Amino acid sequence: MKKILSLFFLFIVMIGLSACSSNNKDESKTESTDAMKHSSMDERENSEGFSDVFSTKNVTRLNAENIIDAAIKVSKTIWPSTHMENRPGAVILAPADNWQISLAAADLIHHPNNGPVLFYENNEIPEATLKELARLGPVGTKEGTEVIVMGKAGQNVLDQLKDYQVEQIQEEDPAAFARDVDKKYAEASGELPNSLIIVSSDKEAKLYSLIAANWIAHMPEPILYVTKDGIPEATKEALSLRNSQARIYVLGPETVISKEVESSLKEFGTVTRIDGKNPVDASIAFAKFKDEKTGFGWGLTEPGHGLDFVSTEDADFAVAGAPFAHLGKHAPLIWLEKGELSDETHAFLGQLQPTFTDDPTVGPYNHAFIIGSGKAVSMNTQGMIDQMLEITSADGGGHGGH
Repeated sequence: MKKILSLFFLFIVMIGLSACSSNNKDESKTESTDAMKHSSMDERENSEGFSDVFSTKNVTRLNAENIIDAAIKVSKTIWPSTHMENRPGAVILAPADNWQISLAAADLIHHPNNGPVLFYENNEIPEATLKELARLGPVGTKEGTEVIVMGKAGQNVLDQLKDYQVEQIQEEDPAAFARDVDKKYAEASGELPNSLIIVSSDKEAKLYSLIAANWIAHMPEPILYVTKDGIPEATKEALSLRNSQARIYVLGPETVISKEVESSLKEFGTVTRIDGKNPVDASIAFAKFKDEKTGFGWGLTEPGHGLDFVSTEDADFAVAGAPFAHLGKHAPLIWLEKGELSDETHAFLGQLQPTFTDDPTVGPYNHAFIIGSGKAVSMNTQGMIDQMLEITSADGGGHGGH
């Protein structure tokens, strides 16, 4: 009898242990499943920690945290330097801490340099920039210049460039520097452009002024500087060379360039203002603007174009990305307000969205570049831009059998 009771007790214990083991396995399985779910959620939530170029079908992103890095990645994208034909003529080296000098320098991206803007800071060329300069192997302009240094760079910067043929435009005053760039372009091209852009050098006007970077990298028109309430003598000197035949385009509202300055500019030629109620709106207005009489302006009002997006929080990236208007898609700059799409931008992209009737393979296609990290411009924003640039059926039926 005792033996039977002992066996029964042992059987009960074994069942209990088996149940505990089963429960532990179930709990472990549940914990493992929960961990996988959380891991998957973390991956989705942290999807913005991506690589150097994280692109979607209609958007190329250059994932950059600072202006030095942004300029290098733009340079690598546009000038592969695998053959003589895709090496730059000369490289523009601009001060990272002076947007006025860097912006004016963008006029030389196309001609005579055909090259990127790279940056120096604190009177030193960063090691990464020197490596990019060596990779590019600039072939030189017709005068032999391989690097053109912008602004009052010190001897240390020039010493770092001892292996290159260097030219320097040394002016520190924005208006005088822009005047000298204007002269440099005219000397190199043999022609002084009659059309030009007037922007403000005031800090408060920065976002309105930087919109000009892509156009002057794309076409010969330079920028010249005013302030909100005045025209510097250097700017008057440059304007006077046009013999009252200047075609002047004022970029920005009256809050950054006054009505009085606009009136004073009429002494030098015709004046047209391109403005907007805020910098984002102004960037869209400039992208859509076209002067049919002179040919000035992007005139983006239909599908089939490139666009360059930069967050207003990373405004200095605008000059680094200006070469996207020179080669490839020839893209104007559109601001993203703190990295987000505004209602105005939604409407603008809707206007540009391409459609097809029978065959989506014949286009037209849009493409965008985003310069900035996932913290500056989220993947949600990129995804929305990508979707709004996508070609779609004219009848609203999607791609159907295509």
